[in-house]
Amino acid sequence: MDEINLLQAIMQDKENQLYSLSGIEPLFSAPNTARIVLVGQAPGRIAQETRLFWNDRSGERLREWMGVDYQKFYHSGLFAVLPMDFYYPGKGKSGDLPPRKDFAAKWHPLILKKLPQVELFLLIGAYAQQYYLGLQMKKNVTETVRHFQDYLPKYFPLVHPSPRNQIWLANNPWFEEELVPVLKERIHRILTK
Repeated sequence: MDEINLLQAIMQDKENQLYSLSGIEPLFSAPNTARIVLVGQAPGRIAQETRLFWNDRSGERLREWMGVDYQKFYHSGLFAVLPMDFYYPGKGKSGDLPPRKDFAAKWHPLILKKLPQVELFLLIGAYAQQYYLGLQMKKNVTETVRHFQDYLPKYFPLVHPSPRNQIWLANNPWFEEELVPVLKERIHRILTK
């Protein structure tokens, strides 16, 4: 299935019909030259409105953690972005609603077959970590991220870079002191091959 047919299949899927009927297309990126896949929760409201994933303060922080600029992130063809759901799920009581449960299982394998050069998955947040790490995940996101070395070289678990996680970052200084330099170095090594 080529990229255009895959996009049409996603849009025509009965589970996505409400979005399609509203003129909303799935938001993901899967260039066949990608070496790094970012797996997050789902596009936020701003991302869906602007049709550009990680297009907010969270994205700025994430690119800073990775050591890549806007141009390289969006225009190099080296990054794929496969959220756990390709549509904004709506607002909940404390943030966005979760991604739909079976969405990633249905679409990620089909897309990943077309990305032969992928070396690293950045697993951003609990939903991505639960799906990709399964029983290998530690008791919570903090412990999973703290033990990031256990998942290398294929997976690199991260907390969400949201400004709402400022308290978590303040309480876990090891993240920016120890993990971020390793993340930058790993990404730099992959991108400069």
